[in-house]
Parts: sequence; C-alpha cells; structure tokens
Amino acid sequence: MGSRMVPFSFGGRDWLALNGGALFWRARRALLVADLHFEKASWYAGLGQMLPPYDTLATLADLSALVAATGAAEVWCLGDSFHDVGGCDRLPEDARAALRALTGAVRWTWITGNHDPRIADHCGGEVVEEAVVDGLVLRHEADARETRCELSGHYHPKLRIRVRGKQVARRCFVATETKLILPAFGALTGGLDVTHPEIVRAVGSRAEALVPVEDRMLRFRIAA
Repeated sequence: MGSRMVPFSFGGRDWLALNGGALFWRARRALLVADLHFEKASWYAGLGQMLPPYDTLATLADLSALVAATGAAEVWCLGDSFHDVGGCDRLPEDARAALRALTGAVRWTWITGNHDPRIADHCGGEVVEEAVVDGLVLRHEADARETRCELSGHYHPKLRIRVRGKQVARRCFVATETKLILPAFGALTGGLDVTHPEIVRAVGSRAEALVPVEDRMLRFRIAA
C-alpha cells in the first residue's frame, strides 16, 4: 500500500483522505474507517459459497499500516465492521491476535451497524451505537434529518465514469456541506453507485463525489 494522503476540509476541520477510503482527523490524531466487513468470506462459506478466506487478514494489514503511517491515537469504525454478529467469534487466531494488538494500542471505538448490531467484547475496544465527537456526529447510516455535520458509512459508494472509452469504478466519498459518507474499507466489499436513489435520499440532490488522486481531491457533482 502506498502513502497517499490528500488534504481537504469538512465540517470546519482539516482531514486527510487516505488509502482505501480511510480518513485521518489531524487535530485528534483519529483514524476513521467504515464497513470493514471482517469475516465476510467465512460467512459465505457457511452458505456453501467458497471464497478465499483471507479478507480479514488483508483488511487488518491495510488498517495496521495506516495506524502506523499516521501515528493515530484513536480509531473509529463506523459500523459493519463485522459481516454478521458471529464474525468476531469466527476470527482465526492470527487475525484475532492482530486485531487485539490494534485495539490494545490505541483508543478504539466500534460503532454498530446493520450487519453487526452487537459486537462480542472479546475483540477489544468500546462499542457504541453512535457518537458525537467535538461536535461531529459519527454513525453508521446517514440520517437525512440530521442538521449537524455527520460522518457515516453503510452505502459503500463508488463513482463510475468513462475514461478514454472505458468504464472505470473508484471508491469515493460522498459529501455535502453537512454530510460525509465514507467508502467501504474492507477488502471484500462491493459498492453502490453514487447516483443510487438510496444515497440521494440520504444526502439530498446537492452532493458531490470526492475522489482522492495523488495530492488533490477530484470533485464530481452527483446527478440525481
């Protein structure tokens, strides 16, 4: 993983957009990620659909690299960190050890999501439904009624554009003046097009897709 860090502002705060759709809140030394979906492959295996069982370790490796690169003191996981309520119980021992090392090294907060409304306490960290941090609301799914500045996940947004005659899809942030939706950080996650009615309903029709590229943030107006 490279070390792309693109500065931008939201909610009157300075942020860095990082690899894989993570955010770094410089003033708090806080790393924010959404939709890790740990143990998604093992959940599918339980249904008879066999996938390579390395998604959790790959996601943890990427997350560990960002914690080290940023010197984060806090990590906030914005929901659906596990693919289901039994995901923490199914963690392989090496993945559990890596996760416990992370949750023990920084202030770690799990925000629950629709996939993981309950998180087993043997993974470390604190579990909350949502949080207000320095005036910013952190939750899993954007609330269209929320008037405060809010950061969330849930929708796994992707921008699909045509470049040189080819369709290209990129993870992206979705932003308005008061809402910022993070892309999914997990190694085994799909994506929802930014023009999808569910995203438009959550953020309104005056949103932008933000795509960090090298040292700048590309902005695309979302056509509802």
